[in-house]
Amino acid sequence: MVKVLISDKMSPRAAEIFRERGVEVDELTGMTPEELKACIGEYDGLAVRSATKATAEIIAAATNLKVIGRAGIGVDNVDIPAATAAGICVMNTPFGNAITTAEHAIAMMFSLSRHIPAANASTQAGKWEKSKFMGVELYGKTLGVIGCGNIGSIVADRAVGLKMKVVAYDPFLSPERALELGVEKLELDDLFARADYISLHTPITDSTRNIINAKNIAKMKPGVRLINCARGGLVVEQDLKEALESGQVAGAALDVFAEEPAKENILFGMENVVTTPHLGASTDEAQVNVAIQVAEQMSDYLLVGSVTNALNMPSVTAEEAPKLKPYMELASQLGGFAGQVTESGIKSVRIDYEGAAAALNTKPLTSIIIQSLLAPLMDSINMVNAPVVAKERGIDVTESYNDREEDYQTLIRLSITTEHQTRDIAGTLFGDDRPRIVNIKGINMEAEIGPHMLYVTNKDKPGFIGALGSVLGDANVNIATFHLGRHKGAGEAIALIEIDSELSKETLDTVRKLPHVDQVKPLNF
Repeated sequence: MVKVLISDKMSPRAAEIFRERGVEVDELTGMTPEELKACIGEYDGLAVRSATKATAEIIAAATNLKVIGRAGIGVDNVDIPAATAAGICVMNTPFGNAITTAEHAIAMMFSLSRHIPAANASTQAGKWEKSKFMGVELYGKTLGVIGCGNIGSIVADRAVGLKMKVVAYDPFLSPERALELGVEKLELDDLFARADYISLHTPITDSTRNIINAKNIAKMKPGVRLINCARGGLVVEQDLKEALESGQVAGAALDVFAEEPAKENILFGMENVVTTPHLGASTDEAQVNVAIQVAEQMSDYLLVGSVTNALNMPSVTAEEAPKLKPYMELASQLGGFAGQVTESGIKSVRIDYEGAAAALNTKPLTSIIIQSLLAPLMDSINMVNAPVVAKERGIDVTESYNDREEDYQTLIRLSITTEHQTRDIAGTLFGDDRPRIVNIKGINMEAEIGPHMLYVTNKDKPGFIGALGSVLGDANVNIATFHLGRHKGAGEAIALIEIDSELSKETLDTVRKLPHVDQVKPLNF
């Protein structure tokens, strides 16, 4: 009989489901890391919430562990690379608390608009300060939703029901999906200029971290109100404090903070700020939902090998795994490259498998491509749910197969169509196991992808490569590899450069100011 440990407090339904499925389960909550390390070797599965830290040290001691299930979305408490290296599947339940979090954002918006927390405290203190708490209506106001995915779309739907005008910024929101939701899709600066309320529902990525900063706050409508039930790192709290003091921001409702638990914060005590202690997922229904889901997913995996909402593995048989491994790496690079350089909403994705690739089990490869493509601006996407998420976003995914060998023995070609253009990228394997990018936008090259890359497109003019190299040299940036290609007829050239570390903002700005530059993108893999 397989055995599971529940190490954090969760709904009793989780243990009941394990037992109903024939899985032995122990509920040992509140253990120290030393206690967990001492007993984890007995278990096939570990079910956690956020308190247990499944560190590399704990995973190293988990000699029988096959799956870690997180009852909730965030997996910051699980060392996924260590789990992957140990062959442990990591799962989460990304949709179990979406409604709860969305409703909390709406509740925060009401509380902010009608001063409910302060008015409650004042009234219970025996005061009757009716004139002090003059509020504003939501009816007819414009709500700007930043991140219109699973949670953001629910917030938009509820706001439309309140007769608010809803505008949304989300690079992956298609016009068709926006129409279905009843929202107007805008660029970020336009949203800032028009919104009376702004609600954040985006993950932390390089493009969203500190998105609410002094520069962007200055673009907002004076008197805007801000709601954040997503991630604390989206907001520069000092900049928000100054904007609240000046009146540029009329009020803020925050469920998340840059540092948690937030026992102290520069925003605490301000009259125009409403705060809660990360309650977005804290309802009875959400806790039951995520507990049921994690128990069902883990049981299915342990008993029959079914994989649902896995963060670190696709559905692949033992026989297929060795052959598919280098193709998976290539698929991840192709999707990751396309996702990081795409700057507008994706309408369709076409994947062509050619030569030897056409004879493979391509389902996990397609899932990895879509996951990597959407990951830069989307939270909780994995190899299993990526096709479903793409469908929900109105992204048309098609595959084609051609087993004839042409320029390469094996090739995967990816075509991304956005609202403004179609971008192609193709890759192959050298020596059967070494991924290479061989074509970008119709330009041939042979590029090996490293952890940190710099992608530059420019007009094909003499002296540009020297100028670019000088900028990087002056910034003390070490170049590992330098891949070049050009399209003579179109006068366009591409540089794909592997560098030893991420570039500073100042260096990137200097590269962007070089003559003849079209696009500059730092890429991370």
